[in-house]
Amino acid sequence: MKKRQLVFATHNKHKVEEVKSILGNAYEVLSLTDIDCHEDIVEDGDSFEANAAIKAKYVFDKYGLSCFAEDSGLVVPSLNGEPGIYSARYAGKHGDHEANIDKLLSNLENKEDRKAYFQSTIALISEKEVQIFEGQCHGTISESRLGSGGFGYDPVFVPVGYDNSFGELGSAIKNEISHRGKSMEKFIEFLKSN
Repeated sequence: MKKRQLVFATHNKHKVEEVKSILGNAYEVLSLTDIDCHEDIVEDGDSFEANAAIKAKYVFDKYGLSCFAEDSGLVVPSLNGEPGIYSARYAGKHGDHEANIDKLLSNLENKEDRKAYFQSTIALISEKEVQIFEGQCHGTISESRLGSGGFGYDPVFVPVGYDNSFGELGSAIKNEISHRGKSMEKFIEFLKSN
């Protein structure tokens, strides 16, 4: 039986690997690099949902392929929801994880409330239909980096019920409890039932 192809609207290798390990062998997951899409898709939405839908719709309209996109980030209520949709470019340059963590820790320096959550929103577009799936993982921001695993804010995010950061817990535990794991679970349930 031929695997069903799904495009994941990202160039981020970490995200693609994470999704492949969660999805298993039922689908062939292709990245934007795999379909030779190198245009800069402008994410100018004002929410995770809007940005995910923009990316998925772009690929579906241009390539005619079923596509899902995920937008995710870290939300810190005591910082008015920062970094939020700007998580990847919080310190200015896109994808500078170290600078982003430094800015976050600096902004939280005198705050007692260090609660935070990761938000993941997936938009799936196939045959003009849009489906949205969301997941959250709640925790707190540590006062310094803990561990060097994972990516992004993982070394400073300690999920509820754990004493270790995502940077220390390893991918198996992270995939089980993460925001992306939860939104992917809903996404996979939908794929199986359709």
